[in-house]
Amino acid sequence: MLDAITALSRGTRLVYQKGLRRYIFLPILVNIIVYVAMFSFVITRFSGWIDHWMTLVPAWLDWLSWLIWPLFVVSLIAIVFFTFTLITSFIAAPFYGFLAAKVETQETGRIPLDDRGLTRTAVDALGRELVKLAYIAPRAIALFIISWIPGLNLFAPILWGLFSAWVMAITYLDYPMDNNKVAFKDMRQRLSKRWWQSLSYGGLVTLVTWIPLANLFLIPGAVAGAVLMWDQYYRTASELTIQRPS
Repeated sequence: MLDAITALSRGTRLVYQKGLRRYIFLPILVNIIVYVAMFSFVITRFSGWIDHWMTLVPAWLDWLSWLIWPLFVVSLIAIVFFTFTLITSFIAAPFYGFLAAKVETQETGRIPLDDRGLTRTAVDALGRELVKLAYIAPRAIALFIISWIPGLNLFAPILWGLFSAWVMAITYLDYPMDNNKVAFKDMRQRLSKRWWQSLSYGGLVTLVTWIPLANLFLIPGAVAGAVLMWDQYYRTASELTIQRPS
């Protein structure tokens, strides 16, 4: 059986093989540009944000400052990397969708159901990202508010971790599903039914995004790994009857 670690490692090896390498240069360039811009922005403001958050801690919780401060730091780091992933995914979505299609054809021998041209696929991919954003944003805002509520914010890092894993599962497993005309609601239902596979893969990808610099080159592998997970766990019996390319 395919697990998250195997899927990611196989996917990473795949995208750097001859025949697929050409499809990852632009996504990596996008990641580098966003990473440098966001890192430069955050590094100059990080300590100020933490100091401001600590001023909001009520006096009766001063005795917990030793615990609240690191929790604030972890929450802020989670928010930063979560935002980084959302931005890069939105910008690079057309490239990732195309890469997922190429990986699926090469590794499974099945052509994705999507018969749109490259231009239409790129435009529709951005539309799909907006649908994801409409689903993710309200939940992220709710978690952000919880992160500011004394007492409840003690659970914020755990909640951010679980939420990030779920969002990463949606973000990456959606590429092959969108290529195969799986509606966004149906995609979420499939992920929920296979919740362990979904959260384990999403959690692993979340950890990957936290590795400075290396994440820029591992994210395309996460796209390919998602294709392998899709074929193993989420494709329905009727979708398995798709004719293989001649």
